[in-house]
Amino acid sequence: MRYPVRMLLLSAACSAALAAQAQAAPGRIDLPAGELTTALNTLAKQSGTQLVYRADQLKGRRTSGVQGAATPDQALDRLLQGSGFQAKRDASGAVLIVQADATPRRAPAPRPAPQEAPPGGGAAQAEEPVTQLETLQVTGSRIPRAQIEGPAPITVVTAEDIKAAGFTSVPDVLQSLTQNGGETQSQQSAGGADFSPGAQQVDLRGLGPNHTLVLVNGRRIADFPLPFGGRSNFTDISSLPLGMIERIEVLTGSASAIYGSDAISGVVNFILKKEADGITVDYRYGQTERGDAESMRLNISGGFSRGNFNAVLGMEYRDQNPLWGYERAQQDSSYDAPNPSRYGYPPRNFLITDWWDDYIDPGEETCDSLSNLNEGTMHYANRRNYGYYCGSDRAVAYRTMISKREGVNTYATFNYEFGNGMRWFADVQAGRHELSLFRAPRSWALMTDDGTEWDYFYNQNTEQLEYWQRQFTLEEMGGLRNGMVNTVQKTFGVTTGFAGTLGGGNWDYEAALSHSQYRAEISWPQIVAARANDLFLGPQLGYDEDGYPIYDAPYERMYTPLTRAEYDSIFARTTYKPESETQSLSFTLTNASLFSLPGGDAGFAATAELGRQSYDLKPDPLATQYYYYSWKDSDGKGSRNRWAVAGELRMPLLDSLNLSVAGRFDQYRFAGRDPNKFTWSAGLEWRPVDSLLVRGSYGTAFRAPDLHYVFTGPGNDETSVTDFYRCDTEEPDAESYDDCSYGSEGIIRSRVGNKDLEPETSDSWTAGLVWSPAPWLDLSLDYFNIDMRNQVQDLRANEVMRWERDCRLGLNGAVATSDTCVDMLARVTRTQGGAIYGVHVNPINIAQEKTSGVDATANLKLDTGIGLFRLTGSYTWVEKHDIQEYPDEAVVDMFAINSGYDIPRTKASLRVSWEKNAWSAAIQGRRLGSLPNGWSYDEVWEEGDPGPKIGATYRYNANVQFRFNDHSQISFSVVNLFDKKPPVDPTYTSYPYYDISWFDTEGRSYYVQYTHKFGGSPL
Repeated sequence: MRYPVRMLLLSAACSAALAAQAQAAPGRIDLPAGELTTALNTLAKQSGTQLVYRADQLKGRRTSGVQGAATPDQALDRLLQGSGFQAKRDASGAVLIVQADATPRRAPAPRPAPQEAPPGGGAAQAEEPVTQLETLQVTGSRIPRAQIEGPAPITVVTAEDIKAAGFTSVPDVLQSLTQNGGETQSQQSAGGADFSPGAQQVDLRGLGPNHTLVLVNGRRIADFPLPFGGRSNFTDISSLPLGMIERIEVLTGSASAIYGSDAISGVVNFILKKEADGITVDYRYGQTERGDAESMRLNISGGFSRGNFNAVLGMEYRDQNPLWGYERAQQDSSYDAPNPSRYGYPPRNFLITDWWDDYIDPGEETCDSLSNLNEGTMHYANRRNYGYYCGSDRAVAYRTMISKREGVNTYATFNYEFGNGMRWFADVQAGRHELSLFRAPRSWALMTDDGTEWDYFYNQNTEQLEYWQRQFTLEEMGGLRNGMVNTVQKTFGVTTGFAGTLGGGNWDYEAALSHSQYRAEISWPQIVAARANDLFLGPQLGYDEDGYPIYDAPYERMYTPLTRAEYDSIFARTTYKPESETQSLSFTLTNASLFSLPGGDAGFAATAELGRQSYDLKPDPLATQYYYYSWKDSDGKGSRNRWAVAGELRMPLLDSLNLSVAGRFDQYRFAGRDPNKFTWSAGLEWRPVDSLLVRGSYGTAFRAPDLHYVFTGPGNDETSVTDFYRCDTEEPDAESYDDCSYGSEGIIRSRVGNKDLEPETSDSWTAGLVWSPAPWLDLSLDYFNIDMRNQVQDLRANEVMRWERDCRLGLNGAVATSDTCVDMLARVTRTQGGAIYGVHVNPINIAQEKTSGVDATANLKLDTGIGLFRLTGSYTWVEKHDIQEYPDEAVVDMFAINSGYDIPRTKASLRVSWEKNAWSAAIQGRRLGSLPNGWSYDEVWEEGDPGPKIGATYRYNANVQFRFNDHSQISFSVVNLFDKKPPVDPTYTSYPYYDISWFDTEGRSYYVQYTHKFGGSPL
């Protein structure tokens, strides 16, 4: 009954809209009484008038409204009557709202920005583009300013852009940004399912998600409480409410001089809606062309005023059904592999091998007796060069492509004007989401109490060494939903404070206290190792003379499906309850007219901050022991305090020349240490003519060590290393280490955090121009360059082994008594016989990474007899992206063949839109540049193999909107308009046989969205 009810609600909403198709009379301007700023913004939308004003001066002022004004100028004069403000037209064409006794200085020409056309046409449509400045503080600066463009490029994505482009989630929006060039985890990511299920990231410039600072309303929010890839902290963007976003501002490059730590590759600032009159209801329903992955979103927002008190309230409910791999023909079977005979063999659900890794043939009859499993897909299978076993080609597709998600976000903003220039404000956000995904069916092989995942055991029943492996089936586990990874995400944030004026109105201040927290409860399905050992193998009978455990295990135990009771006896869930928090207390002073210069008044801002950040993984205690099969985790818990002072000055040296400088000092305190960092930035803006802006910026940045890098607890995993010491001393004549008997030794790798880490640092600079040769056209071109140093990487086990050899043999200048050698030798554990047993590692400051390239944008607006056309395009070309993980290693070109990295050199985005009267339409296109093929990514590509890259790919979305009247509209969107599939890569040998970081097989999807506003100004 769920979806019929949804469709009934949508039909009722559309019917109500169709019954209210009264069009506003052209040539008449009516504006309701209320907030002056709301009325001004509405007038700008209706008339095309470009308005520039200081929102803090107009905050709380009200207007009696306008009835029947004939022109925008007449309406503006009536709105301002009795307010103490007047309108003056600037040389650039903007209308400035200033105090009645003030004489405005010439404002720099704003960059034209496409805006919404008046509903139903209208005689008052201006030829100049509308520029709405609903806030004075632009991301990258705390100084109030009138113009949009500054010394560093900023990308703005509005709510209208999001709707027109057909984006359905915040990750979709950010994936479309050409500056977002890093490889992040999709909803199909196995690593994401294991380490940070349900979370998604943004990675500006491909420098890693932990180097992009994410803000909401200019404030920091708590990190996802589990680390990215089990290593670094990051911000989850998947739970942010798309329908509550007013705009997204993206600043790329170093911004630590303004925001402190983390802003190495840039800042993404989500601005939520802060103004509302009336109540707006927005409902969206969608599903794929194949009728699955149904979703719905309901957003309700509204606002009210009572005297000096104003409030805006919003709620967003989301419900997304999962999409499974087996629901798409391109990835529903292991036989979808590009070379099935070589790579497309089914998973080994039932497998026994001998000492030489040859498969022990179960016989076709045995597999036939299991053929009812996994929906009748279990069969007698063969893997080339290994032998026969029982497997299901369908088993690989038992995983979710899109996670199931259901949840709600609520948001409220309040303010109260005291009447003496002081204002109280508060923003509150709370959300709860339940998310489920399927990683893969659970598996088992022998793992003993000490954590050793034995490759073999001595089977007394057959008198030989054997290896047994089971992957459990759909029927044994009682349905796929019993194997889901389940997550409950709870977010909460509050910011409150006071703002006002000091010193006779020359100084504006803000004192704010903010708190943000992220709580989660995450449950993974597991197999209890000891119980499974007993079920399949029986009791352990000791060890043989070579140290292998002995069991008496007849084959019937392997090839007999488990009953539900038997499966439940070895099944359990490991549940973590991680949490993270961040708090800050800040005080900011700004003065837009600190002193006069030939080009105008200098602006100034000063900030002092106190902050605290903490996290606690709170794992299941059994997960930190050798209890669950192939799962032993480490704990992590820690906190740090910080304080900072910062200053910023913007100086119009000449009428056409502006200089901006900023500096900030941050100090952190954690683990008995107090590292600090001073960062600074400078920017220059030169306007030789009103239509041209030449700009440049330089800044330093830093990132304080990730909490998890510092405080992660002890943990182990298994890997292999080269025993350089034994190779050099016992087999010095070997041609290479690959030919040495000790060239690949299995070890236990232990890992723990490092409390002595130093901050990562970077330098960044940009240079470019913005050219607006006509009101209907603007272009920008900017060069960027980022150099990051002291990047944190894990010390590699093989590097420890090299140091051990050098220190023991006195090679390459190593001295056994040096601090480095003492440390490295202590990291290696050997048995009494000299065999390598374990290596201890931890994170260290060692890597260096550089990237540079060009961003280009274009905005075109053409008003024709058949409608208003707009074109908005962006393009990013990365000149280079190099990394050097160790000082004694070669620099790696991340775009080179066999580099092992998976990032595009180019990304492009283009939207073409059309508006006429009540109709509008848009097509959004995205181009992703070439990527390495599977063999190049795996660093095994050789000359003569299929080309090392896959070609550029294109995806398109389309949107059509119709306005019934100025308070209701409906839109229809198609995502992946041409139903494009992932590119075919004949070298991609692992399921699902394409690059899941960039592609999926969801296919074409349809969405219908209806918006209705009850009361207040027009939509």
